[in-house]
Amino acid sequence: YHVVAVGRTVGALEDLDDRIKAKGGAATLAPMDVTTDEAMAVLCRSIHDRWGKLDLWVHTAIHAAPLTPAPMIDARDWDKSMAVNVEATRRLIAYVAPLLGTEGRAMFFDDARAGEKFMGAYGASKAAQIALARSWAAETARTGPRVDVLAPAPMATALRARFHPGEDRAALATAPDEAARLLGLAGV
Repeated sequence: YHVVAVGRTVGALEDLDDRIKAKGGAATLAPMDVTTDEAMAVLCRSIHDRWGKLDLWVHTAIHAAPLTPAPMIDARDWDKSMAVNVEATRRLIAYVAPLLGTEGRAMFFDDARAGEKFMGAYGASKAAQIALARSWAAETARTGPRVDVLAPAPMATALRARFHPGEDRAALATAPDEAARLLGLAGV
C-alpha cells in the first residue's frame, strides 16, 4: 500500500513514514497547509498524474481553538477554525471526489461536541464539517464514493489533554487501537 500523508510539520510526517515503512508500506510526504488552495490543487493533480485515483481518503485535518466562553471567542481563532475545519474540507471534497470516483472511500470523524461549554469555535466548525460530510454521504449513497462518518472514542492524545487537563489518561483508548477499531467498523 501507498499512503499520501499531508501535515504541517515535517517531524510528524517523518514519524508516520517510519511507522508505515515498518508495516511494509510506502509513503509520499506532503508538508503543507490544507488551507492553501493552490497547494491542495497541485497535490490532487499530482496524485491523479501518478496513480490516476485514490482508494481511500481519511480526513483528519482540524484546528482546535483554545477552550473559551462563547462571548470571548477570539476572532483569529474563529477564522482559523472555519478556514481549516469547514472551508478546507469543502475544497478538498471537491478536489478529492474525482480521484475517488465511484469505488473509492472517504472517512470523516465526528467529535464535534457542538453545544458543550467552552467548545464554541471547535464545536461549531466541526459540526459544519460533519454536516458537509453527511451531505456528501447522502448524495453518493447509490453512486459512490462511499463516505463514512465515524465517531471515535476518547483517546489519550495531546489535543484531548489540552481540552481535559488532569483527566485519567489510562482510561482512554490509544490512538492506534482506536484507529484499528474504526477501520474495522468501516470494513477497511
